[in-house]
Amino acid sequence: MAVTQAPAKSGFETISRNKVYQEIARQLERHITEQLKPGDLLPPERQLVEMLGVSRGSVRDAIRTLELKGLLEPRQGFGTVVRKPEPERDPLTRALLDRRKRVLELIEVRKIIEPALAARAAQHATAEELAEMKDIVARQQVKAQSGQPATAEDSEFHYSLALACDNGAILKLVDALMDLLHDTREYSLQNQGRQEKSLAGHRRILAALERRDAVAAEAAMRRHLQEIENIALHKL
Repeated sequence: MAVTQAPAKSGFETISRNKVYQEIARQLERHITEQLKPGDLLPPERQLVEMLGVSRGSVRDAIRTLELKGLLEPRQGFGTVVRKPEPERDPLTRALLDRRKRVLELIEVRKIIEPALAARAAQHATAEELAEMKDIVARQQVKAQSGQPATAEDSEFHYSLALACDNGAILKLVDALMDLLHDTREYSLQNQGRQEKSLAGHRRILAALERRDAVAAEAAMRRHLQEIENIALHKL
């Protein structure tokens, strides 16, 4: 699909400071519908700020809202492009697609962060921290064998890994990520085979940590997260 720069258009209304980003999104959506076509670029962010008389943050929030609605798409090196409208979906289909997107986005974040954490933990974990992780894996195994969900143990293992990195900033980041993962982890661990895959992945990671093998720990974490993603793609 060819990308063309849309000429600057007038017709925007200045928005008073007490209006929220929804009003910006409303005006942008009208502008897209009436004056742009699929493949056109939205006016640059700075230009929108000047035309609308609002902050850059408000414009960004509005654009993000329209991206989620499927009207816009960010293109690296080009800008924000108008998308071809998609067929209307029923509420159940939309909910399922939203859940799938949310789960896969979180896994993508984990694939960026956690392999590096595993490598660092292999170099910094104390004997006590390794013993704690070993105990978590043992408890996880007991639950898996009895058919109980091991959501708490799954979360504990990854949090313990972050603790072993001995970096306060990393710990805060992982703490926030664990909060975001709570619901999706609880859901995914109910999928057939997920508990066993999780347990096997934790064992491989722990074995690499105990050998102080940073390369193997990173590889084991990448494999673990890829297995999680494969199950998520199959089940969602």
